Amino acid sequence: MTALTVALVLVVAAAGLLRWRRPAWYWLTFGVVLATVRVLVRYGSVMEACGLTVPPSRWRLALARMTDRPAPESRAPRILRLRPTRTGLVLRLRLQAGQDAFDVAAASDRLRHSFSMHGVTSREIRSGVVELRMTGYDVLKRVQMPAKTDTRPMRVPVALREDGSVHYRDYRAVAHALTLGATESGKSVYQRNLVAGLAPMNVALVGIDCKQGVELFPLARRFSALADNPDTAVELLESLVEHMASVYQLIRAEQRITADVPDAEIAADIWDLPEEIRPVPIVVLVDEVAELALFASKEEEKRRDRIITALVRLAQLGRAAGIYLEICGQRFGSELGKGITMLRAQLTGRTAHRVNDETSANMAFGDIAPDAVLAAIQIPAETRGLAIAGDSTGGWHRIRAPHTSLRQAVNICNRHADRTPDVPALSEFRPSLVAVPVSAPAAESLPAPA
Repeated sequence: MTALTVALVLVVAAAGLLRWRRPAWYWLTFGVVLATVRVLVRYGSVMEACGLTVPPSRWRLALARMTDRPAPESRAPRILRLRPTRTGLVLRLRLQAGQDAFDVAAASDRLRHSFSMHGVTSREIRSGVVELRMTGYDVLKRVQMPAKTDTRPMRVPVALREDGSVHYRDYRAVAHALTLGATESGKSVYQRNLVAGLAPMNVALVGIDCKQGVELFPLARRFSALADNPDTAVELLESLVEHMASVYQLIRAEQRITADVPDAEIAADIWDLPEEIRPVPIVVLVDEVAELALFASKEEEKRRDRIITALVRLAQLGRAAGIYLEICGQRFGSELGKGITMLRAQLTGRTAHRVNDETSANMAFGDIAPDAVLAAIQIPAETRGLAIAGDSTGGWHRIRAPHTSLRQAVNICNRHADRTPDVPALSEFRPSLVAVPVSAPAAESLPAPA
């Protein structure tokens, strides 16, 4: 008896230590079993307490009266499947007649408390079927991406969602995106994860980094074109517009719109072309868009108008030509001048890290998901990398990218440097891998080598 007691105490102590120090390990060893039992035992009473039951039908009441039996109880949604995952449980429910998926979504917070889970989110699978994703611990506190992800061409796993699922940046589904975030909010880490995920793919990377290239130029071996100042950026963007026009001419020549060609084979974008003649897709990363929109003189204003015009044309017409925009900035509002709101309207994907004011959050979500504005301004300063991701459908998720150092991103880009395509229209903007000499005043300010 004493040995059994000691063993039980050791198991409880180990479980408590794992839950404190390694919540993921605790969930896989103890938590998943306890949570499954808790959900199955409490299910009926919890659903009734949360108002997710319906009264029995008339024919069941009539049958009970005819047979002199007790009146049947209210019915809860039927469990179709209960599946454990590495981060929680997935509960699929069949709703009863008269119930709506919104009822389950509205009760998500009460279900979280009742089942003693860290988080509960719901989504409608099809008519009458709702899926509850319950997380057993805070998966965003220490982000660990799963070993296997559903990676496809132009689809990059970049972060983890609060429900434990992987957040993908799918360029075929959402062509252009905007990423906002204050200084030290984790915006650069998100961008590094994006570049690291695109590096092994057959894609041309084009970067515009007006901070003298400090963010993107270390990754230069994997970039087909780079610009580190607004003067070079305007020439690069206008070359992209010319390249886009040549791609459309290729598509027009290869459309195959004859009577004997099936409709599905008629080419309307680069993905409908045969692989041997298909142009390489291009992802354009703009590190700080405000540096392209600000001006202090008439000449700079003319350059700024050319830049914004080129960006708007690429956003409006670039998808079919395989050109995708990834624009980052601290703010992105009308104060940046004419054409900015037109450009923002073309950026379907929205991601907002910690922002300094509600106005910045409204720039990202005010026109597509007002509910996400409050979530964006509530991101604490100590959780760098935490962000709100949404799109024009109105849905949004809380995500966090795994920490990727600049050295890790550089190593990945160097490993896949042989995959860097040579785009003839952008050849003059191909980054030079020769070290840039440091000016004399800057060299004097550097510390002496040890």
